[in-house]
Amino acid sequence: MTSGPLTLGGLSAAIERRGEGFVLHGASGWLQGRTMYGGASSYLAYAAARTAFPDLPPLRGAQVGFVAPVGEDVEISARILRAGKSVSQIETEITANGELAHRALWLFGSGRPSNGTVAANRLDIAVPYDQAAPVKPHPDPSFFIHRMELRHAFPRGENPPGTIRRWVRLKDRSGLDPIGELIGIGDTLPPGAMRTMERMGPISSINWSLTLLGDKPETDDGWWLLETSSNHAADGFSSETLRMWNTDGVEVMRGLQSVAIFG
Repeated sequence: MTSGPLTLGGLSAAIERRGEGFVLHGASGWLQGRTMYGGASSYLAYAAARTAFPDLPPLRGAQVGFVAPVGEDVEISARILRAGKSVSQIETEITANGELAHRALWLFGSGRPSNGTVAANRLDIAVPYDQAAPVKPHPDPSFFIHRMELRHAFPRGENPPGTIRRWVRLKDRSGLDPIGELIGIGDTLPPGAMRTMERMGPISSINWSLTLLGDKPETDDGWWLLETSSNHAADGFSSETLRMWNTDGVEVMRGLQSVAIFG
């Protein structure tokens, strides 16, 4: 059993082999309400895949399903669906209290000589991270967001409807590989649809499809610029685009997410 909240890298270090799978006891500090924060649970699944199959090439993308609440104590399995000459597809499952809670398909692929290139999009950053104002702390001390630093990225008064943009940095990045760090913080922000909600109520991510734009992401001092933007919100659901840039304004990850909006 752990004696206190672990860092994100500490969570993966605490995973224990059990038979053909893995177990983790004690993920306190990474919860959001009754479930584990989606970036943390997805990072654990990624870390289990990497541990089970250490010779995998770089991660290129993933499809994540948030099936049910993920508690502090979990079991994780990882299996190869197919390993080709340059691409391997790995399936992971996280169970909590004996029930399936998280399922993901990870796409790992080796690089090859380019046959044409398209550079990643760049963003003109209006508010640099070192000039951005801190985000007000979350009132719940057990909420995962206290493990991170957040700063406003839009100029004051310029918050487009249906869009949230923040600078995000883990307070402790130790024990993380660069791709694992992106997965771990990529789901930090609430859905952009919150900007348009007529009344506050619960929200829940249903899935997360992500693509990495390169295999060696770098940034300044751990700061990444994140954005969630609603493409369409109605009937209690929102389709969201998730984007991430480094401090040079180069896009490093892009995703899509379905979100349930209650209340």
